[in-house]
Parts: sequence; C-alpha cells; structure tokens
Amino acid sequence: MIELLAASAFAGLLIYAATSDVARLIIPNWVSIALAALFLPTAILTGATAQELGLHVLFGAGVLAIGFFLFAANIIGGGDAKLLAAASIWTGFAAFAPFIFWTAAAGGVMALVLLAARQWVPQTETNPAFVNRLLTGKSGIPYGVAIMFGGLMALPSIPHLSISLTMP
Repeated sequence: MIELLAASAFAGLLIYAATSDVARLIIPNWVSIALAALFLPTAILTGATAQELGLHVLFGAGVLAIGFFLFAANIIGGGDAKLLAAASIWTGFAAFAPFIFWTAAAGGVMALVLLAARQWVPQTETNPAFVNRLLTGKSGIPYGVAIMFGGLMALPSIPHLSISLTMP
C-alpha cells in the first residue's frame, strides 16, 4: 500500500510540474522540494537502509550539480535542473538509465514537434495564450514534460517501489 501511495505522489508531482511548465514555463520550487522530501519516508517505510538513503541523496545532489552546469550553459532551465535532481533521488543509480533515456527521448521528440509547430502552426487570437507563447521562437521548451515522461516510464524500475504495470 505504501508503494502505491508513494508511486502516486511521485507521478502526481511530476504531472503537476509538467502542466505548470507547459502553462507558464515555470516549475514551482515546492514541487521539487516535495518530490525530494517524500523519498525519505517512502524509503524508510519500505525498508531502505541508512546507506541506501545516503546514496540516493548523494546521487540526486550529483545530478543537481550537473543540472546547474546545464543551467549555466543555458541548455535547461533552473526548474528543470531541480526537478531532474529530485526525480533522480527516487531513481538512484539503479533506475537512472531508463529515466534519463526516456527523458532525453521525450525531450528530443518534443523539441522537434515544437520546432515544426513554430514553422507551420500560426498564432491566432483563438489559441489559448500559452499555446501562442509556445509557438513563439522566443519561448523555451517545457522540458518538465520530458522529465515527467521519463519518470513515469522509469516508475517500474525505481527501487523501493515494487510497482508492476502489467495486469495479473
């Protein structure tokens, strides 16, 4: 039961971050903080050792450091770097490969679709404001969507969450 609640919280926070990123190109800090903070009780309640907890937090801190370099190089946004690190605390090293693979794949597809849409889809008054903002070449790419996709795809591989997406 704990695993299901934790997986729901993990997925829910990623989905909220993605929708916020699409709507406003902002991922609120509280989402990344909540995501990181929820790992601790989840891991403890599912039997993680202190060493495992430390390694997950250390791994997330390493991803955050890399994220800050990517932010400084203007490759990703600050909210994206923080969300990526918070999700990485959950994945640890064990589930990071599927997480980062699906995040990168979704980000690439999303970038191609947005670049094509910016060329072919006109901005109109009937479009919602966030659609017109996404269609301008001046706006960034809401990479929180890719991080969400990567997190959801990696969910079955995340340690301390024995979640199976197959039907019995």
